[in-house]
Amino acid sequence: MTHSPAGKIGYVLKRYPRFSETFIVTEILAHEAAGQEIEIFALRPVEETHFQDMLGRVRAPVTRVPDSFRNADALWSLIERARDTLPSGWTALHAMTGAAGRDVAQAIIVALTAHERGITHLHAHFGTVSTSVARLAAALAGITYSFTMHAKDIYHDYDTPVHLDEKLRDAAGAVTVSDYNRAYLRDRFGADAAHVARIYNGLDLTRLPYAAPNSGGEILAIGRLVEKKGFDVLIDAMALMRDAGHTVPCRIIGSGDQEAALRARIDAAGLQNVVRLDGPRPQAEVFDALRRASMLVCPCVVGADGNRDGLPTVLLEAMALGTPCISTDVVGIPELVRDNDTGLCVPERDAEALADAMARLSGDPALAARLSRSARALIEAEFDITRNAAHLRDLFAACIASQTPQKGAA
Repeated sequence: MTHSPAGKIGYVLKRYPRFSETFIVTEILAHEAAGQEIEIFALRPVEETHFQDMLGRVRAPVTRVPDSFRNADALWSLIERARDTLPSGWTALHAMTGAAGRDVAQAIIVALTAHERGITHLHAHFGTVSTSVARLAAALAGITYSFTMHAKDIYHDYDTPVHLDEKLRDAAGAVTVSDYNRAYLRDRFGADAAHVARIYNGLDLTRLPYAAPNSGGEILAIGRLVEKKGFDVLIDAMALMRDAGHTVPCRIIGSGDQEAALRARIDAAGLQNVVRLDGPRPQAEVFDALRRASMLVCPCVVGADGNRDGLPTVLLEAMALGTPCISTDVVGIPELVRDNDTGLCVPERDAEALADAMARLSGDPALAARLSRSARALIEAEFDITRNAAHLRDLFAACIASQTPQKGAA
């Protein structure tokens, strides 16, 4: 039986909203649909100008936490409020040796707000700054916290340590989004990661009706134009397909710091009339593009700095809609794109294997139809946000019930 935690849950996020983090919005909407009160804390300014239309359905109030202070007096006044107001204020402040000053200041604001508004638990997405602040704030307010780890926060080689071991040790609950991640965390952190739960990111399937694949459509790729998406490999694979006599057009939706390099690669390969970079698009347009495409290709790679994708949301969306998918053997993707069952999965950075898979899928409508049906069945079984958000609320409830005293953070 699914529990609903008492009071309110505070979501601590680095930036809100973010164009690429639809999975967080979907999760919050599912909580709200189940009657759970949510408040959102955003730690950094919004950087983007385009947002998904689903954002307008979120009812949760957003507190934009200042990340700088006018002078030392303002900061000291904040510390005095924490000392005088919060249940664990002065004791927790004493234990924060080594914490970044900005994290401490923001944590005090989050803790004071949580205390004033009756927030009983904090949950952060990504094990970096958002969890650093949630951890400190929970210690100050005398409440519990949990966090969800995705991919970059686990594997990226950060200049400044993120102290995942300490966060795992102190958290009342921890989540990650694939079995691959969970196994990695347990191997690396041992007992500190023993309580990590795997809860897949989910989809609102009522917004994603299934349809049989369109065998005559374009090849589609969607994502930020950054190294880990592997779009350079896709361009090379498209050149191989062209040289082999396959002239299926390819469209890449997204923006990012590799745009100029990718355009140059397209030009150098003479693919200007084959591969199109199309910029970011609203979610409704993305779904329409997926319905019309013959396949979605996600050629994810492990970046030079260790950054990588966990389970790209666009793969979930495509599989829900019925669009056949091709992806790579990076992190947890093979849990979703099961080779020759729910999609085709090829080795990362292998343009020849990717070209062969695209040619195979484009030339075999029966294969596309079989993969499409199996993919939708998997999404319904494992990635329904109503079910997965309920599992997360169960975790919140268990955290609150435990009320394990929060340890000081470093």
